[in-house]
Amino acid sequence: MNYSQYIIAFILTFVMAALLTPFVKKLALKINAVDYPEGRKVHTKVMPRLGGLAIFFAVVIGFLYLQPDDPHMLKIILGATIVLITGILDDIFTLTPKQKLCGQLLAAFVVVTSGLLIDKVTLPFVGTVYIEEYLSYPLTILWIVGVTNAINLIDGLDGLAAGVTAIALTSIMIMGFMDGRLVVVALSVILIGSTLGFLVHNFYPAKIFMGDTGAMFLGYSVAIISMLGLFKNVALFSFVIPIIVLAIPLFDTIFAIIRRILNKQSITMADKHHLHYCLVDLGFSHRTSVLIIYLISACFGVSAILFTHATLWASLIIMIVLIIIIQIGAEIVGLIGENQKPFLNMLKKIFSLNKPQKDNS
Repeated sequence: MNYSQYIIAFILTFVMAALLTPFVKKLALKINAVDYPEGRKVHTKVMPRLGGLAIFFAVVIGFLYLQPDDPHMLKIILGATIVLITGILDDIFTLTPKQKLCGQLLAAFVVVTSGLLIDKVTLPFVGTVYIEEYLSYPLTILWIVGVTNAINLIDGLDGLAAGVTAIALTSIMIMGFMDGRLVVVALSVILIGSTLGFLVHNFYPAKIFMGDTGAMFLGYSVAIISMLGLFKNVALFSFVIPIIVLAIPLFDTIFAIIRRILNKQSITMADKHHLHYCLVDLGFSHRTSVLIIYLISACFGVSAILFTHATLWASLIIMIVLIIIIQIGAEIVGLIGENQKPFLNMLKKIFSLNKPQKDNS
């Protein structure tokens, strides 16, 4: 395929998403698919959601233009349709967590019946490890549902989910180019263009939210593309690469689950202790908090790309740096005691975020 087609596809999907979003906004307001302000949310007025429809329609246009071919594609599309419908229903009627999970599980089940499975990983000192089929099925379903929800959970600040997704997809696209996986490149290009086109209307201050329609569709799409590309890569640490690319949403989700278990809460209970909310509480502005997470996501993306060509020792050094970043994230979201937060205390000093002490003299 001519590389100019990818450029045309990116421009086409970007423009279509940017043009379609205002129409979707009007539709959302008309059918009352809106998000009301409440305790844990940062917006102060009623906001239209359902913005994911604009992303989806732009993706469809880009898909018809590039026509990426893969033997699993029919069931991938069917799974995407199930996820999209689940998101639309939630944006309009507000489904329960269990109802949304049922839709996600159904979509994941459809995908695994196509034969698209996480069936092998490459580990240091071990090499390629092939996974038995009876383990591949639950592992693949867990991956699809996990990433779908991870993107959904970080959709808490204007432009955050869209930007982080675009950054992750850009990393995957670059690795797809390097590995010659044109299906991965094609799908990544149309999703990046569509997401950035929507981001024109979604970045702070947002005019519309993507809602579960967009967040779950993007999460599902990233999960599938990573399976088509990253899990099929036989390079060193291949199992770690998709986790690094999606580090921010995945670890934010893991921390949320741990936090809720420690607090004896349901893991589906929403709270205001996700990384993005904690950055705002630390004193960063809404826009700055989003940009900080963009930067961290980009660092993880670059690290994943370096991983694919790094030596073992270089890979281990990268892993150490990433573990430190994850440690800082754990400190920020409050999983570690106050006297065990060396990195966060250092950051507070660097950014002068400590509140000034009152002078009682």
